[in-house]
Amino acid sequence: MNELSEELNNLSYQIIGCAIEVHRILGPGLLESAYQNCLIYELKKAGLKVEKEISLPIVYKNIELNHGYKIDLLVNEQIVIELKTVEELTDVHKAQVLTYLKLGDFPLGLLINFHSKILKNNIKRYINT
Repeated sequence: MNELSEELNNLSYQIIGCAIEVHRILGPGLLESAYQNCLIYELKKAGLKVEKEISLPIVYKNIELNHGYKIDLLVNEQIVIELKTVEELTDVHKAQVLTYLKLGDFPLGLLINFHSKILKNNIKRYINT
């Protein structure tokens, strides 16, 4: 397993803190887009660079296929954030984040499910190995 730099670790904890703040105020039960927009607000307020719905093409044998894969949020051009509002996170959600990390060669991904009573129990960190 690759070790993350202290900077990336601190950045991920800062992102998680912003997500917890959004969840503390809004609670569960809203649409993903509501959490996304509020999280963008908090991240920018914290001085972070945030990009929304970044397209990721697939490159297959030197052919670029643009199939509409979109990262929910990309923070400081390094950390992928995939947001969900589902009853339970599944292996498919994990695979989605790992695929985004691989396709974009990003070091770290966060999978955050806002449909929960306690958000910290529904945040997963993935390292691109």
